Amino acid sequence: MEFALVLPLLLAILFGMLDFGKAFNYWIDETHLANEGARWAVVNKNPGGGTLQEYIQQQADTPELRSGGTSSVPTPLQICISFPNGTANVGDPVHVTATTTYNWLPFIGNRIGIAQTSISGSATMRLEALPTNYGAGCS
Repeated sequence: MEFALVLPLLLAILFGMLDFGKAFNYWIDETHLANEGARWAVVNKNPGGGTLQEYIQQQADTPELRSGGTSSVPTPLQICISFPNGTANVGDPVHVTATTTYNWLPFIGNRIGIAQTSISGSATMRLEALPTNYGAGCS
């Protein structure tokens, strides 16, 4: 009898911990992707066939981040490249962000009022070459 009363609470705590671990892993992955993207941008390289933003997006660890479409991550990872100074000369900063919307505990989150959070990683580095193989903007 007592176990039946405690079980829902224990399951909520367990699933909450698992969901937090998943979100934390996505944050680490986004930070890594932003760093990788900033490094490609500062040396003016685009190893992919499309835009640099698309290439970085496709390097995500999970299909959920790459494509979205799940209850936890409804939209794909968004990669943005910008030049904070407004110019793209050698020595100027380039800023890369990787952002996604994460729905917490989607199977019960809406019922208990936990909706969503924006998870984001970013990196800023100085340009070593003029950007000719990519452009500013978001994917």
